[in-house]
Amino acid sequence: MAGSHEKSNLRVSAEKVLRFPGEVGVMMWEMGKEDPRRVIHSIKVGLALSLASMLCLLESLSQGIGQNAIWAVMTVVVVLEFTAGATLRKGLNRGVGTLSAGLFALFVEYLTADRPTPRAVVMAWTVFVIGAAVTYMRFLPTIKNNYDYGVMIFILTFSLILVSNYRIDDTTRMARDRFYTIVIGCGICLFLSLLIFPTWSGDDLHKSTIAKLEGLAQSVEACVGEYFGDAQTKEIQDELLKDSIDENCIKVLDSKYTDETMALNASWEPRYRWKCYKSPWQQYVKFGAALRRFGYTVMALHGCLHTEIKTPPSVRALFKDQCTRLAGEVSEVLVELANSMRNRRHFSPEILSSHLHIALQDLNTALQSKPQILLDSMNRKDSGFSLTASLEANSSPVHESATARPPEQVHGIQKVLRPQRSKLVIASLEFSETLPFAAFASLLVEAVARLDHVIEEAEQLGRMARFKEYRAGDDVAVTLERTKSDFVENHFPPSEAE
Repeated sequence: MAGSHEKSNLRVSAEKVLRFPGEVGVMMWEMGKEDPRRVIHSIKVGLALSLASMLCLLESLSQGIGQNAIWAVMTVVVVLEFTAGATLRKGLNRGVGTLSAGLFALFVEYLTADRPTPRAVVMAWTVFVIGAAVTYMRFLPTIKNNYDYGVMIFILTFSLILVSNYRIDDTTRMARDRFYTIVIGCGICLFLSLLIFPTWSGDDLHKSTIAKLEGLAQSVEACVGEYFGDAQTKEIQDELLKDSIDENCIKVLDSKYTDETMALNASWEPRYRWKCYKSPWQQYVKFGAALRRFGYTVMALHGCLHTEIKTPPSVRALFKDQCTRLAGEVSEVLVELANSMRNRRHFSPEILSSHLHIALQDLNTALQSKPQILLDSMNRKDSGFSLTASLEANSSPVHESATARPPEQVHGIQKVLRPQRSKLVIASLEFSETLPFAAFASLLVEAVARLDHVIEEAEQLGRMARFKEYRAGDDVAVTLERTKSDFVENHFPPSEAE
């Protein structure tokens, strides 16, 4: 039996090994199909490495640079990023950092050439002072956010040149060759990144903002549809597939680092549009912050779908039309904002004002017209006992057990009985079954209040980005696309490696 069991395990392991190449191939195919830019970026990296390696492989090219030609390959590996903005930022930081470090190292060497102090002591002290001072400067917000990589390259290059000078006589030639190779590597990266199928961080940030608006619109409508059991809006949730309501909201809530990084990279990109004005990338970050605050409310709204205490369907049905209409108006506003950003125009003031406020007023009127629901649920004749009686009834077993058992066992008994007591006490609160709906309705109203901040930031973004004016004759088609919200995976590359 043992031998047959081992043979079956070996057979299963062999099958897994044989299936592994096919599974990896399918995974890579799906990854490239999801975003073809990944394939293009991989080809560009391979081409850049080949061009940089020619400096080392061809003797006619490597004679003028020497052994420092390997720095061109290292520069390509480090500098060439997924987007043009990230490549430009790291390339310029690396070039300026290398040049300034080389010149400063030669200047320090010139000042300490005729000192009576041993060279090793002078170099060690200089490396310590410059390394500590420049590292401390990296904590400045301006340098940390924009030039941190260049400062790090400055420290590396300065230390290498100064220490190498202790063993190599011709330091000037070494610094010059290293600078040339790094410039060649950066030039290759910038050429391929900016001119060959470029990927712009600004476009990715713009598209990700649109996707976040559409994802929140889907989540709001799906939440209300599921809460009231609306079959039509429930289809939206079914078609979301892997991107459920939670996942849509989590992607919005986790987008702070993504937005800030894309905005930073986009600020380095050239003005590639015919209108050469400065794009308000930081306003996109503020707009994303407003969307995250709105997303917190949507996440709490979704949490109401999974409460332990359920509001009766009869109570929900009384406010179904008003809540569904309000959610539809909120979703319509978000989709209109997404469409206006997609078309780079200002949004329609009619859609964002009158209809939404009318739906909110209808819900408020419906809630005020039915205050007796709470009183009726509190005064039900079939409630078996009052809150005080339930507390006394549920506390008596604990009291009896405390007097009948040793003191060291009382604490453990209370731990066991406390959850059960809580459930019994909550069950005695007959009016509490209306509280979940009250929370749901208040969160829906809170979403409308936070939507005002989103509209304000969108209006500010439109003014700063110089979107075209909205015309009354324009056709406004508000549609909610049933697509996957994959803006992080498709519009933002993996995290950078310094």
